[in-house]
Amino acid sequence: MAGKNAYQIPHPTSVMDPTATLLYLDYYEATGTDHPIVETLPHISYTSVFLPIFYSAVFLTGVLGNFILMVALHFKRGSRRLIDIFILNLAASDFIFLVTLPLWVDKEASLGLWRTGSFLCKGSSYVISVNMHCSVFLLTCMSMDRYLAIMCPALSRRLRRRNCAYTVCASVWIISCLLGLPTLLARELTHMDGKPYCAEEEPTPLKLMWHLVALIVTFFVPLLSILTCYCCITRRLCAHYQQSGKHNKKLKKSIKTIIIVVAAFIFSWLPFNTFKLLAIVSRLQPEHQFSLESFQLAMEVSGPLAFANSCVNPFIYYVFDSYIRRAIVHRLCPCLKNYDFGSSTETSDSHLIKALSNLIHAEDFIRRRKRSVSL
Repeated sequence: MAGKNAYQIPHPTSVMDPTATLLYLDYYEATGTDHPIVETLPHISYTSVFLPIFYSAVFLTGVLGNFILMVALHFKRGSRRLIDIFILNLAASDFIFLVTLPLWVDKEASLGLWRTGSFLCKGSSYVISVNMHCSVFLLTCMSMDRYLAIMCPALSRRLRRRNCAYTVCASVWIISCLLGLPTLLARELTHMDGKPYCAEEEPTPLKLMWHLVALIVTFFVPLLSILTCYCCITRRLCAHYQQSGKHNKKLKKSIKTIIIVVAAFIFSWLPFNTFKLLAIVSRLQPEHQFSLESFQLAMEVSGPLAFANSCVNPFIYYVFDSYIRRAIVHRLCPCLKNYDFGSSTETSDSHLIKALSNLIHAEDFIRRRKRSVSL
């Protein structure tokens, strides 16, 4: 049937050629009820019962969490940290995506049918694609910002400015919107057996190569950058932590926060994009039909984790960032504005920057002294 129709999504109960192969190129396509091999009762229960409940929970918690985070940071009295500009944009990206999630809840509950029209089919798919790129790029910018602040304090004083941060965020939004255009152009509302489906045209080998290159450039390269930055930061923090002694709880907590943020990002995004990469490679090699079907099934299982990532970040920042926790609590409970929550007025970021700047200057002084002695 795939060869007879230009679209990927068949009717779930239609009889299909068991050798037909489909490829879901975006994570919102990998969670549908469209797979030709696994339309069994457990699979239908997973897509039509579990996923709507799961997505509804993600929608409710994510919209509430990101909205509170945006309000708290936007109306925060006094000066905001530079990193909060990136956090605010990340929350806005997640919030915009989550607003479209009820459309996909309806899709899953109706066994893959798209009942909300062509405009929302294209629009919601485009929003998800933009969010996917925007989230990855903003997290990459945040990791580079912290790398500059902690590892290169002299350089950071010239580059880490508010105007620069706003320019970077605007550039991320523009680039993400441009990268989402192929999805906007490819997605169509099509009818099969008289029933509507939101589908993408069957990709050509050239489009498959584009998807492969785009996936590597827009996910795996940023992921490598994030890991590199945070590994360098963590190593420097550990070195300073050992020198400063175990009494320095702020440094220990900062290391824990970095590990948790990176772990949440990897847990949410890496499984799906790894299976997506393998599925594209298998699709380029038609003899590997069995592997392709296995990868598509794995994408269906890991896809919801990518959705869930949009509701996780506000809770991570609330639990592990005392600055954001104070801002949220003060916004929700103004009567507690004079309560300091047991922490100093200095943020952990500024504490780290000052402490590590002193460490770096001390190391540079010792290095220069050794060179002068050797001369």
